[in-house]
Amino acid sequence: MSIDIETAAKVAKLARIKVEDEALPALAQEFNDILGFIEQLNEVDVDSVEPMVSVTPMRLKRRVDGVTDGDQQEKVLKNAPDAREGFFAVPKVVE
Repeated sequence: MSIDIETAAKVAKLARIKVEDEALPALAQEFNDILGFIEQLNEVDVDSVEPMVSVTPMRLKRRVDGVTDGDQQEKVLKNAPDAREGFFAVPKVVE
């Protein structure tokens, strides 16, 4: 498949990208290069390859699910610019 200048202009318009008329041939060539690379990738035999989620096999690090020292309301509210009755006080935004 080959991309001509008119198709490149249409793609640029659909993508809402302003491309000057003199830059359209270069854009069409870039599209053709991309399509050529995709055709090369389609030629690779991947039937015996297992799908993977990363190039390096690894397991996500997990933290220990332990009980922490909660009940730090006073320490947290100490940093608040305005706290009332044990809560953060914020200005009213809806009139």
